[in-house]
Amino acid sequence: MRKLSFLLAVIGIVVSIGLVAWFGFDGVVAAVESAGWGGFALIIAWQMALFGVLGLAWNVILPTERLRRRLWVPVWGRMVRDCAANVLPFSQVGGFIFGARAVTLHGIAWPVATASTVVDVTAEFLAELAFVAIGLGILLARAPRSDLAVPVEVCLGLAVCATFAFAWLQQGAAPLFARIGKRIAGRWFRDAKDRLDVVQAEFGLIYGHTLRLGVGFAVHLLGWMGTGVAGWIAFRLIGVPIDFDDALAIEALLAGAAALAFLVPVNAGVQEAGYVGLGAIFGVPPELSLGVSLIRRARDLAVGVPILLLWQVLEARRLGARGDVTTPSA
Repeated sequence: MRKLSFLLAVIGIVVSIGLVAWFGFDGVVAAVESAGWGGFALIIAWQMALFGVLGLAWNVILPTERLRRRLWVPVWGRMVRDCAANVLPFSQVGGFIFGARAVTLHGIAWPVATASTVVDVTAEFLAELAFVAIGLGILLARAPRSDLAVPVEVCLGLAVCATFAFAWLQQGAAPLFARIGKRIAGRWFRDAKDRLDVVQAEFGLIYGHTLRLGVGFAVHLLGWMGTGVAGWIAFRLIGVPIDFDDALAIEALLAGAAALAFLVPVNAGVQEAGYVGLGAIFGVPPELSLGVSLIRRARDLAVGVPILLLWQVLEARRLGARGDVTTPSA
């Protein structure tokens, strides 16, 4: 699997470079520069606000009142999760593991972190399906004969079936989540294998609160809509007079493509090709679409690198304080 991810990343990088070269390096750079430092700061600020929304969605499903009063903890975990997925050369699964690990440093037990991460990812994916459906509706209204319509409809149907099946299995698939727990616990817990049955109990607590799950889904959908706003801001900053609903559709369908390509680290190539193809449907020149993609990459680096470095500093201090890298503190 690691070799496959590495190969897909290399192919994606080649595709990205090829697209920039094909449509003109100067034009792409000019599009990026037109956003200006002030515009770039606005994009970063909006992303930080989105972290707050996504952290709130995770916080909603946490099973105890004590944890819900510490909103900054899931927000921080969500920051680490997304930054790892967007910056480090791992698939999105790696981001889930790192995010769960990050919150365990601040008082959330690893069984709670494991179970809530899986449920939160499921709720987010259901919200993503709704978001993609909104984008598909806009696409069909703007370009009803688009070749993308049927493939997206088929993928949506399959994804809905798979997600509901996955959510159902979460309530009784202890072996599956035992394996996930082992990955998250890793070498940090000597007795991880003996404690994995606790994870299943946490699933029961989380799924016992249907209202919280519904609220978590709604907040995640709000977060996905926020990514549409981020895309609209980026397009407008580089001078593309795009309507908000068109920008929303591009971001929604791009999110669907990224979900299908979850094994590709940092969505290398997928993001660039997606922006070019979807932008063309809505009348955006390819060099400007690539400019938006590069701005998004720059944002991910500008936000992600400091956050990941801070996380590593916290990890080092935790390990140094307890003087043992294999056994968790009580």
